Amino acid sequence: MAKFSIPTREEVNESNQQTFDQLKGALGFVPNLYAYYAKNDTALNDYLQFQNRETTLSKKEKEVVNLAVSEFNGCRYCQSAHTVIAGLNGFSEEQILQIRSGEISFDTKLSALVNFALEVVKNNGQVSAEGKEQFFNAGYTEANLIDVVFAVGDKIISNYIHNIADFAIDFPIAPELALASS
Repeated sequence: MAKFSIPTREEVNESNQQTFDQLKGALGFVPNLYAYYAKNDTALNDYLQFQNRETTLSKKEKEVVNLAVSEFNGCRYCQSAHTVIAGLNGFSEEQILQIRSGEISFDTKLSALVNFALEVVKNNGQVSAEGKEQFFNAGYTEANLIDVVFAVGDKIISNYIHNIADFAIDFPIAPELALASS
């Protein structure tokens, strides 16, 4: 079986070394997911640029998409990382579990968002007329629709990379939904 490893700063190219230094300065460490991207000479910086693009979605709305898509794709790394980030953005533990389950009862607009994002990912972009209507009736726009698809794409990239490589999770492990609800 293939063994996937996380490169050290010394094992990556100069551009990625600079990015490692920036990440360490900003976050206090280089998350394993980001370090893994650095095995490719351009992927880390390409991904960070994609991930940090300007968006019409609020930080909370982005986290709704991140958590729901990561849960759907079974990515324990991203579930864990975004549980921490969602908490930093003001969501409670209970709200985070609701978001991950795709059943939001605390905010009707975010409920429409999670339903839309999950329809996008579950149906390869084939969102029902009802799903689109609910999304737009909640106050979202076509610009928001585009940004949701970008956010879904962002998470698919990360989810698939971790699901394939299965390297160590360097965030507090998010509870599994079945365990959290019992």
